[in-house]
Amino acid sequence: MISLSSYRQDWLGNIKGDLLAGLVVALALIPEAIAFSLIAGVDPKVGLYASFSIAVITAIAGGRPGMISAATAATAVLMVTLVRDHGLQYLLAATVLAGLLQIGMGLLKLGFVMRYVSKSVMTGFVNALAILIFMAQLPELDPSRVTMLTYVLVAAGLAIIYLFPRLTTAIPSPLVTIIVLTALTFAFGWDVRTVGDLGALPDSLPVFLIPQIPLNLETLAIILPYSIAVAIVGLLESLMTQTIVDDLTDTKSSRNQECIGQGLANTATGFIGGMAGCAMIGQSIINVKSGGRGRLSCFVAGVVLLFMVVVLGDLVGRIPMPALVAIMIMVSIGTFSWSSITALKTHPRSSSIVMLATVATVVYTHNLAIGVLVGVLLSGIFFAGKIAQLFRVTSTLSADGRERIYTVEGQLFYGSVEDFMAAFDFRESLERVTIDVSGAHIWDISSVQALDMAVLKFRREGAEVSITGMNAASETIVDKLAIHDKPGAMDKLMAH
Repeated sequence: MISLSSYRQDWLGNIKGDLLAGLVVALALIPEAIAFSLIAGVDPKVGLYASFSIAVITAIAGGRPGMISAATAATAVLMVTLVRDHGLQYLLAATVLAGLLQIGMGLLKLGFVMRYVSKSVMTGFVNALAILIFMAQLPELDPSRVTMLTYVLVAAGLAIIYLFPRLTTAIPSPLVTIIVLTALTFAFGWDVRTVGDLGALPDSLPVFLIPQIPLNLETLAIILPYSIAVAIVGLLESLMTQTIVDDLTDTKSSRNQECIGQGLANTATGFIGGMAGCAMIGQSIINVKSGGRGRLSCFVAGVVLLFMVVVLGDLVGRIPMPALVAIMIMVSIGTFSWSSITALKTHPRSSSIVMLATVATVVYTHNLAIGVLVGVLLSGIFFAGKIAQLFRVTSTLSADGRERIYTVEGQLFYGSVEDFMAAFDFRESLERVTIDVSGAHIWDISSVQALDMAVLKFRREGAEVSITGMNAASETIVDKLAIHDKPGAMDKLMAH
């Protein structure tokens, strides 16, 4: 639970930096929100209203100060089929339900799952997102659509972004880029694409509305799959972005609170005509690099966004796209983990494979959730393989040749049961067999079943079998699941 003093500090501890950073982020959010609306197949105002609502509510209720949340491509692409087949009202209902699911996940404290996402997956996620951010700018650099002047302005924008901080850091260089390029384009009447070319901006404030859909099980069956997908993908991207912002700012934040905050934001957004969203790594990095650290920066971004599109729509519509493209290229460059390329030579091969597989999957599918899932699964497989290699069984025969003691060391689980069974010679003529597991730990039903099989096979050959040295945790699972001391054990085991 966030303390009142800490919460107050999140709002008032960095007022100047948060105000300036929020202004920069608001300008960067406008073309993104419009583009994501077009991806989902809805009017631009749906994405713009969503970005305002989600940014403001997560600023108030979220768990990560300084992180920017709004309408995103990750959630927009999941809604395309729903909008096409059933229309906008079903999208709004699915957004509300997705938010309720996220609130439930937060209350159930499911944020802990992020601890199982390895560093290699995180690096792959970041690199893939950097590539996607850059690829998203390519349509604005298409020679068939833009003139040479566009490339000149993008280069000028990048020069301002990287060189202006050498003069002063009092004003964020991305904001200077937007102001300078907009002024030059307007003053000289240059013909370049502008924000207004992406779509009409709304001219009124959002109003409360209830999605006009039938309230029955058929409707639930339609929207539930989309809501579940949006809830999971939205939280996954938000929690991973949260981890990145934690690292960038060297601070800690509440994952479960962020789940609840994202859920509240999406639920409310569905009732004002907005689409679902989540945290945005690109805008979050812009915010942090522009000096934003507190909740005020995200709040300002949302409020200024709405003010600019509703009140200053004509002026905002004249912002040249090259200025925003330059900012997003800066974000892409800053997001990519360049050290991960040189680390391919030194990191374990398994870690490099996980990172590259995550990047390749995300870039190919344009779905961050699928890429992360592939990375987590590969990490689990490689980890299990490494643990299995630390397992061994040795044996000693008594002087009279009547008893053999098998000493088991390491982790006995599904990945090591094959080596466990291969270590025993069931044809050896023995009176007694002792299986010493004092140096081992028994983890799952596969290992208990293997232990059952070993005991029963030795008994079938006439040997007396005893298991010694079992720790308390192993003894608990063995007592619960083992059947080697029960009547008809061999028949039951073979029946499995």
